[in-house]
Amino acid sequence: MILVMAASWFVSYRLKSKFKQYSEDFLQVGLSGKEIAEKMLRDNGITDVKVTSVEGFLSDHYNPLEKTVNLSPEVYNGRSISSAAVAAHECGHALQHAKGYAWLSMRSALVPAVQFSSNIVQWILLAGVLLLNVFPFLLLAGVVLFALTTLFSLITLPVEIDASRRALIWLESTRMTVGTEHDKAKDALQWAAMTYVVAAIGSIATLLYYVSILNSRRN
Repeated sequence: MILVMAASWFVSYRLKSKFKQYSEDFLQVGLSGKEIAEKMLRDNGITDVKVTSVEGFLSDHYNPLEKTVNLSPEVYNGRSISSAAVAAHECGHALQHAKGYAWLSMRSALVPAVQFSSNIVQWILLAGVLLLNVFPFLLLAGVVLFALTTLFSLITLPVEIDASRRALIWLESTRMTVGTEHDKAKDALQWAAMTYVVAAIGSIATLLYYVSILNSRRN
């Protein structure tokens, strides 16, 4: 658990460092993140998705329910490699949605259950550990709920990796990023993907920890 926490901190630090570094490298094409996103959507025949600005640092995300690509101010207004990479990545999710990408559909289907689970699972796990000898099934319920969160983290991996793949293919084929620009965009997205890898590993490690507690009670 300590190793996972350390890895999570390191990856988060590197991602923010890379974003800051590449946000100072301006694109030769001179387009903003908003313009990059709108062009990528148009080029792929997507006309029903709106590009908006939302508050927060690295708060960028695609909302499949509202069909909006939501970009943080730095990405929305920025004309850098970071802005192009992040904007294209979020549009990659819009492409997945439009084409019925199976992993995205699976993740979207799990969202309501995971949102419900995340609000109560920590309390159930805590109560389950404290009352293990009295109500062992309480910890079992917590493990089942946390397993749902772990499954969501695992399904998220191919979704995020594929979105970056689509983004990089489009950026290169349209020459939005050229030469070292493209290498830097790829590097930034790889570090972003690593955050999801570490999150999935951390979720698995936590799940195994509580499963071991449950098994020790049975033994």
